[in-house]
Amino acid sequence: MKTFLLSTLAAVSFATAGLAANDFGPLVTPSALDTELTGTAPLVLDIRGDAYDKGHIPGAVSAPYGLFRGPASNPGQLLPEDQLEAVLQGLGVTRTQPVVVVHQGSDDSDFGAAARVYWTLKSSGVSHLAILNGGMNAWAAAGLATSTEAVSPVKSDFDLTFSHQWLADTDEIVAIVDGNSKAKLIDSRPPAFFEGKQSHAAASRPGTLPGAENIAHSEWFVPGTPSIADSASAATLAETFGLNTDEEVVAFCNTGHWAATDWFALSELAGVPNVKLYPDSMVGYSQTDHEMANTPGLLQNLMNQLKGD
Repeated sequence: MKTFLLSTLAAVSFATAGLAANDFGPLVTPSALDTELTGTAPLVLDIRGDAYDKGHIPGAVSAPYGLFRGPASNPGQLLPEDQLEAVLQGLGVTRTQPVVVVHQGSDDSDFGAAARVYWTLKSSGVSHLAILNGGMNAWAAAGLATSTEAVSPVKSDFDLTFSHQWLADTDEIVAIVDGNSKAKLIDSRPPAFFEGKQSHAAASRPGTLPGAENIAHSEWFVPGTPSIADSASAATLAETFGLNTDEEVVAFCNTGHWAATDWFALSELAGVPNVKLYPDSMVGYSQTDHEMANTPGLLQNLMNQLKGD
């Protein structure tokens, strides 16, 4: 039903055709971005890593997704603030120049990388932000110019003060699970993870947070495309899911990647007011001894792994 609903809304225009300062973001189309690449252009951060060398938007700075991620044992973990500040300074990020985040646009999972970087930048104090909807694949499909010339950013003096407005940490999650705090917990993973049939390689055990509802990140995309729905469509979906209220919502997944998409769709597109991201998500949470739900027994877990679930 939800996928059908988005299909009926697919004809609605994707958000944000222009890049004027007063209506910047949260999405930008390839054609709108192309018109802004002269004069005082936005800072374009290409988060694709090695693919940058094969062709990127002219003037874009290479900012591999890994720069914004934690260690292999807990990839969703926040970077220490001094380390993140140094990363943003090295990329030339300032508080005044708009920033556009560019991912590959290969599928709905790939969008999560752009959403996580967007969330990190917003939490760091960058106010004018957008994601290129459809990523580099949409840019190429539009026949727009690319370059293989690497861009050396001008180091900035960005002074980071990380906001916790859109952040939930493990202590807050435990308080919610224990009933000492109230919020809706949204598991953004595909159902097999929510049901405990599958887990991330770095997770200590499969399962989900007690009381969580499963709303997979893929729900927010126009079917058959890697482009996320526009604001009107996202607001309609949020209402369908019962999330268009003032109650706090916390999105989580395995490592804060897919959950960043749910956060972006609810907070930035649908305009739901109290949405947070749990960056450590189930990998970090599973490494504690706190209560979990949908965790299979040892035998069932082994059978799931043998089946490849």
